[in-house]
Amino acid sequence: MHYLWLVLKGMLMAFLLVLLAMCGVAWSIVSFGSPPDYPANADAALVLGAAAWGDKPSPVFRERIRHAVELYKDGQVHWIVFTGGTPVPGYPSEAEVGREYALKAGVPMTAMLAETDSRTTWQNLQNAKRLAEPFGIHTYLLVSDPWHMRRAVLMARDLGLAASPSPTRSTRYRTFSSQVSFLARETWLYIGYRIFRTLS
Repeated sequence: MHYLWLVLKGMLMAFLLVLLAMCGVAWSIVSFGSPPDYPANADAALVLGAAAWGDKPSPVFRERIRHAVELYKDGQVHWIVFTGGTPVPGYPSEAEVGREYALKAGVPMTAMLAETDSRTTWQNLQNAKRLAEPFGIHTYLLVSDPWHMRRAVLMARDLGLAASPSPTRSTRYRTFSSQVSFLARETWLYIGYRIFRTLS
């Protein structure tokens, strides 16, 4: 009985330590996505893909596009690089939908690039680098949701991209349940990438 109690106690302590570590990672993700100041300038805003609904951006993607357009109009970047393919053949890619939305918002087509094959954050970044470098683009403001920033910036720097975080100032994850779900998922993905270099 005493041995069983020691085993249960050890398991409980291990569980609490893992939970505490995950809470620490989650807090670091939240903190990283809320920098006191945005970087002043870069060659391009690199917009990480998000869902497109037909030829319209999802609310999450729309916030990213609007943020990139604002960076361009404020003169903080000279280019916008959109990323993201399509899960269904025959439908517009996320990058094409983003570029069309920005075009209607006043960004000239000559100031935009679209990478239309990627399906993951890693592919977004890898393909964008390959596409943008021939245009003399070497520094980036990375545009995504605040809690996506820590993992995305880590991936970007592992790929050799000179990328600084520029999280959206607004988010579509407003309800408590959606925030908890998004943060839990991002915490798990960050740990997976950090330890096992799981690409997603």
